[in-house]
Amino acid sequence: MTSTTNPETVSGERIEELQQMAGDHMFMHAAQINDWRGNLRVYVKGDGVWVETLDGQRHLDAMAGLWYKSVGYGRTEIADAVYAQMTAIDSPPAGSSTIPQIELAGKVADLYPDHGARSFFVSGGSEAVETAVKMAKKYSQLNGKGGAFKVISRRYSYHGGTAMSVSLGRSPAADPMGPEMPGALHVTNWNSYRLPFDGDPIDVAVKCANEMEEVIIHQGPETVAAIIAEPVSAAFGIQIPPAVYWHRLREIADKYDVVLIADEVITGFGRLGEWFGPTNWGIQPDITTVAKAITSGYAPLGAAIATKKIADAFIGGPDETFRHLITFGGHPIASAAALANLRIFEREDLVGNSKRMGTYLYEQLHKLYNRKIVGDVRGGLGLLAAVELVADRDNKTAFPPGAGLAKKLPEMLFDRNIVSFRAGDVISICPPLCISKAEIDFIVSAIDGALEQLESDLGF
Repeated sequence: MTSTTNPETVSGERIEELQQMAGDHMFMHAAQINDWRGNLRVYVKGDGVWVETLDGQRHLDAMAGLWYKSVGYGRTEIADAVYAQMTAIDSPPAGSSTIPQIELAGKVADLYPDHGARSFFVSGGSEAVETAVKMAKKYSQLNGKGGAFKVISRRYSYHGGTAMSVSLGRSPAADPMGPEMPGALHVTNWNSYRLPFDGDPIDVAVKCANEMEEVIIHQGPETVAAIIAEPVSAAFGIQIPPAVYWHRLREIADKYDVVLIADEVITGFGRLGEWFGPTNWGIQPDITTVAKAITSGYAPLGAAIATKKIADAFIGGPDETFRHLITFGGHPIASAAALANLRIFEREDLVGNSKRMGTYLYEQLHKLYNRKIVGDVRGGLGLLAAVELVADRDNKTAFPPGAGLAKKLPEMLFDRNIVSFRAGDVISICPPLCISKAEIDFIVSAIDGALEQLESDLGF
């Protein structure tokens, strides 16, 4: 059995062997085995926003991996940094640190609005959320709220796949199987296309936020430790709230001494045109969870970033110690990858490019309203956008599950050299931050062509 990463040397027999091996022995994350067995897409090369399969097909990755490949593929300087760290010291003895981990903590603090921030490094997004919630509960206990164990989240948000994090939001994507974490409370999420209440959108946004306050009062402020929300809810269809929404969350958290957690596992590090999403609205959360783009997926890493106010509560003696440990959190190799990744961000102004190209993408997507099944286009806040499809635009009627959009559209886009695993009733668009206007034009043209074919298949 041979091993290779060069598609030119991979024979048809070897491809069949790999497909058989995967079908017999692998779980693909969040996927039905029967949907990919014998037809698993295997990629062997990447360059910028482009990726190449075993059989030499080239596609534009319109989802940046899984929302994370921000600097794009093929960045050899990140690989060089990882190699240099691995050959120096791959991991230190317990209870110690390494230069990359220390430097990364300082770099995150420099980029974060609160330059006195302290980072607790973990291995990924779910662990970052787990850490933030534990930190918020412990902080509450240290500040006179010994009975505070409840956490308020928004329905249909996704905060991770671990046993605690699936309790937050109750997203269908999390596949919850109960019992949930005690104290997990859920409120109405913001939806700009289908407003959850009647009224002016700004008034509705305030009403959604005020539901948090109603729950806090009903439960008792002394029992509530935290509010957690994403700046933009990706799992709920790329829902971008008005500024007043986050301003109201900040006011409510301050009024009742509740920790405000911004889940930025997807949106952190430039996705929304700022280093951190709430900066768009002039808001500083108490704790921010990050992962994905901190290394652009070149190594697994995440963090719970605590403001100085939160972090300083853990300075003292044994009682104040945050007794939380993740074996590979802040791994030196991942930290080295993150530092190299962030150097690329700064050198190429990828946060600025996200803002500029995000505006351009949003403008170009409006052309898709010429398709009868396009109900809504969302975006304009960095490189995160969505196109929502409906059976009836006037009534915003969703397609029935039997229409099979989630299976048809990814294939139609793939045939047009676009990788977009999040394409169904909502087509999510989240390309690498290094994307160009020409590549955005390629995405929009491919979506337009796929929608033309879909409309024909559906009889529109």
